[in-house]
Amino acid sequence: MSSPPQRPAVAIIGGGIAGLAAAFALRDRGLAVTVLEGSPRLGGKITVSGVAGVPVDEGAEALLARRPEGTELIGAVGLADELVSPGTTAAAIWTRGRLRPLPKRQFMGVPADLDELQRSGIVSDAGLARARDDLRLPPTPRDADVPVASYVGARFGSEVVDRLVDPLLGGVYAGRSSELSFEATLGGLAQAARQHRSLAEAAGSLLPQPGAPPAGPVFTTLAGGLGTLPAAVAARSGATVRTGAMVRELARTAGADGLGGWRLTVGATRAPEYLDADAVILAVPATPASRLLAGLPGAAPAATALGEIEYASMAVVTLAYPAGAFPGRLDGSGYLVPAVDQQAVKAVTFSTVKWPHLRAGDPGLEIVRCSVGRIGEEALLQRDDAGLAAAAAADLAAATGVRGAPAAVRVSRWGGALPQYTVGHAGRVARVRAAVAAQPGLAVCGAAYDGLGIPACIASARKAVDQVLAHLGRQAPLAAGGRMSA
Repeated sequence: MSSPPQRPAVAIIGGGIAGLAAAFALRDRGLAVTVLEGSPRLGGKITVSGVAGVPVDEGAEALLARRPEGTELIGAVGLADELVSPGTTAAAIWTRGRLRPLPKRQFMGVPADLDELQRSGIVSDAGLARARDDLRLPPTPRDADVPVASYVGARFGSEVVDRLVDPLLGGVYAGRSSELSFEATLGGLAQAARQHRSLAEAAGSLLPQPGAPPAGPVFTTLAGGLGTLPAAVAARSGATVRTGAMVRELARTAGADGLGGWRLTVGATRAPEYLDADAVILAVPATPASRLLAGLPGAAPAATALGEIEYASMAVVTLAYPAGAFPGRLDGSGYLVPAVDQQAVKAVTFSTVKWPHLRAGDPGLEIVRCSVGRIGEEALLQRDDAGLAAAAAADLAAATGVRGAPAAVRVSRWGGALPQYTVGHAGRVARVRAAVAAQPGLAVCGAAYDGLGIPACIASARKAVDQVLAHLGRQAPLAAGGRMSA
């Protein structure tokens, strides 16, 4: 009597949303899937905890509703009924001494309507006059990737970059437009700019036409917080999921067909475990991925390219105030702060205004999230929690007039959290993927490649899964069901 064939084994290194999405995409495929997360919990930058008894996300708090990957996954794991829409998407910029409305007709800060920009008061009269040059200037040549500030500044001048574009990119990447890649961070606009002489016209071509019916909310979240998503994905994936399981080494094993499989070394040096697998998905940030690839023959180009990706650190300071502490009604979803205005806080979300469902926890509270830290601001982030909270509260008071101390404070630190898509990023990613493709049964995914948002991470996970499944379809299983050994 013959024994049943062993199931091919897939090991996923990293239990953030990309790794978990990969595990979910591999369900019902007849595979033995193991997720190995080095930290004590799943989810990466997606986690939720209570502030004054109200569940508030500590990291990512929303996802793009108009990109389907995120909402599809939420529906597939049974959380569709938990989706909620923002109460408002109107936002502001704190600059030149007061809050000013963020223009509606702009693409990541690049203005499409210069009359609206004038009404906002975000830039000075001189800055506006310079911005209008965009409508008259000849096309700006661009034969290679350039910094966002270089290209946008050539069209509109430095004031639009400093007071409008830089704060929006800083809110997403915690980076600076003088270093971020135009092609990688504003890809749609970079493409449209090749079809239009004016960059304002190119930005307008990417926006709904004035008077068009609303296309639905741009963002969505879960009523219990996005931090509830990782556990749901893990549970529905059917994978074996381990936390506190740091993968220290990745190596090839010999195979009769010449391709071989993989052996992962897991855990402490003094008591290592080994996991054999037919395929591996690396769903970790660039730096640990580089370390794991560095020892593989032929993977040096990928390791080198990944090692070139810098990461920015930041913190989220969440403050809960009695509603009466604010002199008036909080208006809009929050505001951004340009680096040139020299505040500790770079972005503020009026959480209980943006997400009205949070008021159900305590209608007498206003909850505010303050993002602190851009790349290069390590000294600011070295302050202790009390110092960061005090700086955030002081900046908030300057913008809103809030009085008194907050009733509750939470400081969430995200060290090395946000990959920087600097000039040449697309080329680096191409080198990584080319070198990884030459390693049969290996794939990569996560925020370091094609986008920082949750839908982009899920899309990269699906791409990695397709690569692994194509490989497994070409060879017989090599590993004994992902068996661990000491």
